Amino acid sequence: MMTKQALKIVISGPVGAGKTSLITTLTDAYCISTEARSSEQIGKTHTTVGLDFGVLQIGGQTIHLCGTPGQARFDFMWDILCQGTLGLVLMVAANRPQDFPHARRILEFITSRKPLPFVIGVTKSELEDAWQTEDVAAYFELEMNQVIALNATQLAGSRAVIASLLRLLQTVSPVEA
Repeated sequence: MMTKQALKIVISGPVGAGKTSLITTLTDAYCISTEARSSEQIGKTHTTVGLDFGVLQIGGQTIHLCGTPGQARFDFMWDILCQGTLGLVLMVAANRPQDFPHARRILEFITSRKPLPFVIGVTKSELEDAWQTEDVAAYFELEMNQVIALNATQLAGSRAVIASLLRLLQTVSPVEA
């Protein structure tokens, strides 16, 4: 999947799943983030209201990482940010299974408009009452190779999620993507 043109990967998921952290961790220089003080009770003081953007180099390939807002009221941004993308990383927090239905809606919203190869990045799996990765895979009815546990603030796990998606992209024909 090496190309001189930059690849675009969208990072999406519910509020607090680790989208901004993942992009910040992976970005080679700096992450552009459009965070604002939250006007709703969402469990944190600030939230992404436009997009997060970062650039990653892997093996000479430039990858643009575009993070979506997690709140449904910003779903118009999901369509905009998915234009021209080759793949999707859906982030979910393992300790917040109450957010899984919203994560499924995000996944269905995006993939119904543009069928995309995707993986699920599972954060916060080390916390008490967190779902196991196998249970997350079962909930989303996916094979284990599409569901990857990670700490979005650590480079190795964050790169593993992107590497998993890139491997999946190599198995998809250009007609399918």
